[in-house]
Amino acid sequence: MLERIDVTVASKHYPIYIGKDLLNQSHLIIQHLSARQIMIVTNSSVAPYYLSKLQAQLHDYQCDTLILPDGEAYKTLETLATIFTHLIEHRHHRDTTLIALGGGVIGDLTGFAAACYMRGVDYLQIPTTLLAQVDAAIGGKTAVNHPQAKNLIGAFYQPNAVIIDVTTLSSLPEREFKAGLAEVIKYGLIADATFFNWLELHIDNILARDPATLTHLIKVCCQIKANLVAQDERDKGLRRLLNLGHTFAHALETGLGYGCYLHGEAVAVGLCLAAEVSQLLSNFPYSDILRIKQLIAKIGLPIALPNTLSIKQLLSLMTNDKKAKLSNLTLILLKSIGLAYCEHNVDYQWLYNYLKCK
Repeated sequence: MLERIDVTVASKHYPIYIGKDLLNQSHLIIQHLSARQIMIVTNSSVAPYYLSKLQAQLHDYQCDTLILPDGEAYKTLETLATIFTHLIEHRHHRDTTLIALGGGVIGDLTGFAAACYMRGVDYLQIPTTLLAQVDAAIGGKTAVNHPQAKNLIGAFYQPNAVIIDVTTLSSLPEREFKAGLAEVIKYGLIADATFFNWLELHIDNILARDPATLTHLIKVCCQIKANLVAQDERDKGLRRLLNLGHTFAHALETGLGYGCYLHGEAVAVGLCLAAEVSQLLSNFPYSDILRIKQLIAKIGLPIALPNTLSIKQLLSLMTNDKKAKLSNLTLILLKSIGLAYCEHNVDYQWLYNYLKCK
């Protein structure tokens, strides 16, 4: 069964398709192409599984491909330049369409390249990781990393469509699949207590990658994100709730070195820290902190900061995060499961003392 969710923002209206074997349904892709030129951007891990399948649907087009190295360490301006060079060398014009086939790194790089090339060309998202399917591929955030901060250089640029083939999750390494579940948990925490309860009840089926269970899970997450993006495309207000745990997570990723922790692993730690801080600043129940930690631990994700990064270094990196304003810390926290809010002007010294004494 094909599920469809529509995303409507000021700049664009586009569909998210969710279902099995969508890479074999050429009409889903072709209807969103601008002209006869296409460039597929993928990586060395995804290409052996899905590149030829996608190319087979596009045999009537000028379909060029670029296979990049895999990993967060390659989400850089240098890699972005590689995409531009490939487009120029293959004479791609203003009406070309880029296709991102891969996880969040490929989606971010391809989307940012599309935003910049010829001052903006079309692109499609075909996410193949759980994290990208529920989060990174939706909403038009594109970026690359800088050695001093994650995702600090980028653009808001919406795709023509997002095509989510849940079958691709069968080839996803266990570590990456579990990391993606941190973003799934986030959605329940910020906007849907019933969904969080459902996750607790169905976690065994989720970990077994039952297709029907995963389809429902992805659909709920996409609908929550579509609703928030529709109200706040450029991350000025309500959409910021999607950053629960992420200010901690981005600092953790940067401080440890990109690739040491997967993004979802860092988010898992960030969710636990946000819940603990919420107990002090908004009376978030301790019993719910335990529920969050128990669910994350059952998945096999980390629930505490590693001892290889100092609290001082973590907080210094947090003030460089794009969610920080001037020297103040702004954190997304919880009032209850399913109800998040934005806490402005969190005192740096207070947070340092709290984390130091944990």
